Amino acid sequence: MMRQLLLISVLLLTGCATAIPVKMSFPQLPEALAKPCDRLLPLDPSKKQLTDLLENTVDNYAKAKECYAKNQAWQEWYATQKQIYEEVK
Repeated sequence: MMRQLLLISVLLLTGCATAIPVKMSFPQLPEALAKPCDRLLPLDPSKKQLTDLLENTVDNYAKAKECYAKNQAWQEWYATQKQIYEEVK
């Protein structure tokens, strides 16, 4: 009885193994995440006050810094993960 259980368990465990190597490929960076940030908004010609200029400048600067930070963080994460993947292969 014990011999049969051992034989069955060995057969079950070897049945899960495959002789064909499985090649996993690391996914490519999506094009939407690799593209640069959108252009910033120009100042409306009808606005001639210094406060309008400052408001537009601050908004554009904030948008640019946020986009740059997201883009850099994503690219850094992706490069690190790809390097780990290549080392483990």
